[in-house]
Amino acid sequence: MPIFTPGKRWQPAYYPFKRESRGNRALAWLERVVKGPLFGCRMCGNCLLQETAFICPMECPKGARNGPCGGSTEENCYVDETRPCIWYKIYERSFKMGRQEMLLEVMPPLDWDKVGTETWGDIVRQVRQVGTKKVFSGMLSRDPGVRTVTWDSVFQPVRQPDWWGGDSQYHPPAYEEPVSELERRLQAGEFVVTAEVAPPLSTATGKLCRNIEMVQPYVAAVNFTDCPSATPRMSSIACSEMALQHGAEPVLQIAARDRTRVGLQAEVIGASALGIRNILCLSGDSSKMGPPPTSRMDVIDIDSIQMLWILRKMRDEGKYLDGRNIKFRPKYFLGAAGAPFASRPEFQAIREHKKINAGAQFFQTNLVYDPDGMEIWLNELAKRNILDKVYILIGITPLKSLKIAQYMHQHVPGVFIPDSIMQRMENAGDGAAEEGVQIALELIEAIKGKEGVNGIHLMAVGWESIVPRIVEEAGLLPPDFAAEPEPEKNGRAQPVPA
Repeated sequence: MPIFTPGKRWQPAYYPFKRESRGNRALAWLERVVKGPLFGCRMCGNCLLQETAFICPMECPKGARNGPCGGSTEENCYVDETRPCIWYKIYERSFKMGRQEMLLEVMPPLDWDKVGTETWGDIVRQVRQVGTKKVFSGMLSRDPGVRTVTWDSVFQPVRQPDWWGGDSQYHPPAYEEPVSELERRLQAGEFVVTAEVAPPLSTATGKLCRNIEMVQPYVAAVNFTDCPSATPRMSSIACSEMALQHGAEPVLQIAARDRTRVGLQAEVIGASALGIRNILCLSGDSSKMGPPPTSRMDVIDIDSIQMLWILRKMRDEGKYLDGRNIKFRPKYFLGAAGAPFASRPEFQAIREHKKINAGAQFFQTNLVYDPDGMEIWLNELAKRNILDKVYILIGITPLKSLKIAQYMHQHVPGVFIPDSIMQRMENAGDGAAEEGVQIALELIEAIKGKEGVNGIHLMAVGWESIVPRIVEEAGLLPPDFAAEPEPEKNGRAQPVPA
């Protein structure tokens, strides 16, 4: 195991996709034999050791370069259980060293033209550009401010190429009027409800359309998952277009797992042209969770934070990642996943802060069954002064059976179900489904009064028929709610009061 990394084994280094000059090959070899044994360096071509407490983030099996996924735990990586979550270790060491604020900088995806090549040459060239004498005198200064400025003058341009330009600052949206109905309701201060409708497994869309029509009057927007658990289903963009055809506002979910940076940009341009205005950016479940044969697990092209950064710049600056101008810019309201229980609350707050800086305007959280534990997470967000920069919708799933509850607790990353709820589901026996509904209603009642919470996100997991009842009994009907008329009696339709 390398000396300075807590990773339990050393993953092999990348090799370049081109033949380098003899001098560059020699420098790359020297860098590999020095940084490999010390830090577990994989020769990614864009070293982030300075910002990640000298633990290489490329040891993450997902290749996440901006922080942990929603499945991070203190015990181990859920993709490769033989190693720890390397990002948990980065956060842990960063807090001990007092370097945690450095983790807010939005890091670029890999430039695969540089993967496998050396980084030291870039640093030498930057030192020459700044001025060798100026750099040495600055680094030897007794003033820590001068040393910091000098250090950044060398390393910041290397880790943040011009085509990316990442930073650690908050970037408010460059528009004023809401671009979607969901955004309008949230801006108006309405406590909103969104709900998921499961995409079909086949080309048959009858049930999908009926579910959309059923939940549409009760919610502000309808989410369509993007191949959850790495299992193929109808695409989220196709379901979103059908929602528009049935008068519902969709939330398009996009998982980084299945996207390259090229495919992402093309897809959101198309989605905006179709009238889809809400986009939820996710890292996506590892393909390890999916059915065999297992697709590639070792690296993703972009992570969810990089997705947010790219999409925000497309919308607000009218720029593709390659620098081309977009004459008619896309319009969308950007969301991300929040994970109150994925790791220590202070760690997760850094992660959520970074997402907000990158462009997230709303969070839909992972499942919450412990309102008090969730409040600890909210308090950490409040300490970072970011609750007024994002709308938070808390994830609720009504438990249909004890078996489902046990599966979620044991196998779904980032989900924690207290023993008290497990016991209630077990004691309910054949009435477990009804008990699950009552638990969901109690959770909503406990959550909706908490500061910083702007709504509820109902994830029915195939039980869409329960959504109208939960919304109604929780007292969360939208202000403009109007129920469908009852079936005709004696030749006359019987209206239901709004």
